[in-house]
Amino acid sequence: MNAAVLIVENLRIHVKEANTIRYLIDDISFHIDAGKTLALVGESGSGKSITARAIMHLLDDNIFQQEGNILLRKKEGQILKISEGKSHTNYNFRGNDAGMIFQEPMTALNPVMRIGDQITETLHTHYKLKSSVAKAKAIDWIQKVQLPDPENIIYRYPHQLSGGQKQRVMMAMAMCCEPALLIADEPTTALDTTTQKEILSLLKDLQSKTGMSLLFITHDLGIVKEMADDVVVMQKGKIVEYNDKYKLFEDPIHPYTKALMQCRSIHYVKGKRIAVDEIDIKETNTLIANVKDTNIDLSASEPLLKTDKLSVMYSGKRSFLGKSTKDYEALKEVSLQIYKGETVGLVGESGCGKTTLSRALLGLTPFTKGEIHLLGKRYNKKTYPLFKERFKEIQVVFQDPYASLNPRIKIGEVIEEPLMIHKRFSKRKVAREYVTDLLEKVQLKSDLYKRYPHQLSGGQRQRLVIARALAMQPDLIIWDESVSALDVRIQAQILNLLNDLKAQFRFSSLFISHDLSVIKYISDRVYVMQQGSIVESGIPEEIWHDPKHPYTRRLLEAVL
Repeated sequence: MNAAVLIVENLRIHVKEANTIRYLIDDISFHIDAGKTLALVGESGSGKSITARAIMHLLDDNIFQQEGNILLRKKEGQILKISEGKSHTNYNFRGNDAGMIFQEPMTALNPVMRIGDQITETLHTHYKLKSSVAKAKAIDWIQKVQLPDPENIIYRYPHQLSGGQKQRVMMAMAMCCEPALLIADEPTTALDTTTQKEILSLLKDLQSKTGMSLLFITHDLGIVKEMADDVVVMQKGKIVEYNDKYKLFEDPIHPYTKALMQCRSIHYVKGKRIAVDEIDIKETNTLIANVKDTNIDLSASEPLLKTDKLSVMYSGKRSFLGKSTKDYEALKEVSLQIYKGETVGLVGESGCGKTTLSRALLGLTPFTKGEIHLLGKRYNKKTYPLFKERFKEIQVVFQDPYASLNPRIKIGEVIEEPLMIHKRFSKRKVAREYVTDLLEKVQLKSDLYKRYPHQLSGGQRQRLVIARALAMQPDLIIWDESVSALDVRIQAQILNLLNDLKAQFRFSSLFISHDLSVIKYISDRVYVMQQGSIVESGIPEEIWHDPKHPYTRRLLEAVL
């Protein structure tokens, strides 16, 4: 048996609230052997990330009180007792013996430092290397994480990289000191499926070459099956199941583990309610959503919205290296149709043009060629300003609800605001009654009316922005990666809610996602986009089982 690199013994973490003590982590124990991967699984709030931060000693001792032991075996075989504070006068164990990749690289990277400087800073801190040597090592690690053009990329800033490239930079920073333990906290949650697969493959390759141990934190059991040797399932700060991967997937014991396995949309046909808890699993054959296949006769009606050879060109500009960039055509003659009551899926990798298309349809990005037809009226480049006046007919639900909400505006006022601007109600009392009813329709309690966005959970915030989108009773709602960053149970709840609301309000949807399993579950028809162009379209079942384009086949192969 390999020596354990990490041992967590009877860890408890609590905070004091008024006169009570609340345990965030309640007596958990696990270990990771050398060269092995342990997956820490659970939904948001289960205690995964706080456990990782305790291991890295990133919790404020004035707020979080800890009991138990965290033992880390250094490369030289020495043991660090992290939880007892013995090593806290010297934080070199971070990076040197344990590294961490955070979920959101853009917030973890310094936006005003070049990529190369951020990697060399880590090397300087731990090894006191000369600048030339540190730079050479930084370039070497950029090559190891398979970033293109390493000689030039070290001079770029984080905002000049894609999401997948920023995540690779985080990997280089976390691994450049070759730690014995790497903690990866949801490192692929917001990435498209092909980039996700590349990152996971790269992690496994680097792990085999360096022999490091890996603590992989995720809510996605598909990733667990791909990456882990052993699995810890957490719920409300406790470990409810701990087993090796094969035994856990073959015969899960705890009802919560079974629920996590059953709530992925990949297991369900279109229109069937997704089981989100233990009760749903028992009744899964009877829990059918109130939405039926639309069976729209596409030849018998005019589309609600149609784009005809729509193109968007971004003009070139001088880069930070002094080079001139060429004009970039983000959309290339895109033609699609959305019919009344229909949900159309749009799928593709990051950077393929999905969001550019949504912004053009929302009046936020001007198009350079082509036409948009909305509710029987035609708009071209010259009449585009008139199209922007039709915000009432098209609404949007963004990926990050917190970023799209004003933190200083109360929840009820968030929904009231567009109603008052468009003069739907003359009296605030009537508007308030409408808003409280709408909150209940998206399964939020009406007493949340006077709270602020930061007082809601991630799933509640997503329901809030859905209520805001529904407030004007739009004909079309654009869902721009609106479930991508949610854990699987909340994602399932939102998809069930979307189906129920669609049956009630009869709106049409453009559902944008990089997740083909979600697209297959929710859509009537699907368009596949690559490099600004539509490369394939059709009914989800046909595309899933008989894809015609090589790019579509590659997307399907990346589904875990």
